[in-house]
Amino acid sequence: MGFTIGVVLLAVLAIAFISMTVKIVPQARAGIVERFGKYRATLSAGLNIVVPFVDKMRYLIDLREQVVSFPPQPVITEDNLTVSIDTVIYFQVTDPVAATYEIADYIQAIEQLTMTTLRNIVGGMTLEHSLTSRDQINSHLRGELDGATGKWGIRVNRVELKGIDPPASIIDAMEKQMRAERDKRALILTAEGERQSAILTAEGEKQSAILTAEGERQATILTAQADRQAAILRAQGEAQAIQAVFQAIHDGNPDQKLLSYQYLQTLPKIADSPNASTWIIPAELTKALGTLGGTIGTIPVDGGGSRTRVNLDEPVADEGIDDADTQAAVDQALQAAKQAEVPGGPGVPGAPPQT
Repeated sequence: MGFTIGVVLLAVLAIAFISMTVKIVPQARAGIVERFGKYRATLSAGLNIVVPFVDKMRYLIDLREQVVSFPPQPVITEDNLTVSIDTVIYFQVTDPVAATYEIADYIQAIEQLTMTTLRNIVGGMTLEHSLTSRDQINSHLRGELDGATGKWGIRVNRVELKGIDPPASIIDAMEKQMRAERDKRALILTAEGERQSAILTAEGEKQSAILTAEGERQATILTAQADRQAAILRAQGEAQAIQAVFQAIHDGNPDQKLLSYQYLQTLPKIADSPNASTWIIPAELTKALGTLGGTIGTIPVDGGGSRTRVNLDEPVADEGIDDADTQAAVDQALQAAKQAEVPGGPGVPGAPPQT
């Protein structure tokens, strides 16, 4: 029984001795070993052997990057406005011995250093500048912290401002200012749009008026050209008709009797008027018409002149025309003249074709 108890005690002492001799350090950790209260060595990750009852692993330092969020702190800006700023620090222990013996609590030291540095930086800025210069504040704050924590064996990798919160009254004033600014921009954009619309409308009306005037000008030109062409064609037709009549008369070779007869045939048409029962003609024509006979007499005229009066109500006799060849020439000339009155009539030389 006593032997068994002795064996158990020896086993317990052996386990205790082994546990005090063998030290296992986790990955990304560093163990600080002290001998009689004085720093002796730094244990790396893995299995380590120390002298039992003499050496003791006092601290286990985390070498990974750590994130610490600090609560909001009041900071006064250059324009005497108090804002609350909360920060996030990303840091890493690079020297476990310095982080253990150079500073008592490096987390609290970083927090206080961050607040004081932040007050110095933001205190030189206005509220509007501080709200729009986060990157500048972050870089400046990181540089200050990294320079101060280097002797503690700590490297500050990154600093971020989670929020900058002005007082409620300042927030309300800023909202009103932004609302007024947005209303101003909206009015400016509306006025600019109306201005552009008026300009485009006036430009469109101008182009429309120009095109309308151009169209009217082209239409006037085309109408004038058409009228000119029609007048030319009418003149050509009349000239051709006159030429055809003249050619027909010339081909008929009329004598004085035929011309006198044609003149008498034309007189009723000339005198065809409700108020014209008589018509006064020069006396020289009676000589040409004397061979035809009829109801032509000499009437004295006031002033000593001699004119002939023809009674249009009485028929004109054609007894003086007894030559068959002359009568045939007259009929042919009359037929040609009638056909010449119709544009494009047959037998008229040079007449324009019908359309």
